[in-house]
Amino acid sequence: MPGVRRRILNHASTGMMVYYKIDSGKVFALHNHPHAQFGVLLEGGGIFKVGEEEWRIKPGDGYFIPPGVFHELRTDGEGPSVMIDFFTPERDDYQGEALAPDNA
Repeated sequence: MPGVRRRILNHASTGMMVYYKIDSGKVFALHNHPHAQFGVLLEGGGIFKVGEEEWRIKPGDGYFIPPGVFHELRTDGEGPSVMIDFFTPERDDYQGEALAPDNA
């Protein structure tokens, strides 16, 4: 997606750590996946919707999205939003972007 940069930081069959840098004004449209997702917002902000709950996310906020639950992120503010996401198990659809795990 234009304005979204993603880098796989580390992964194994049990999980995956992903760095995101997202321009302000981007929308990750409502979607779900079979992975548990949790993470922390390091910079920026926006509106996060998980299931029926919606809140303003700010630096230092953590979040958890259970498997299969619909969620959406709308970034806003002066600069990009930077976040670290963790997925369990690892995401097969991101494998093409990932380097081999260390000590494999």
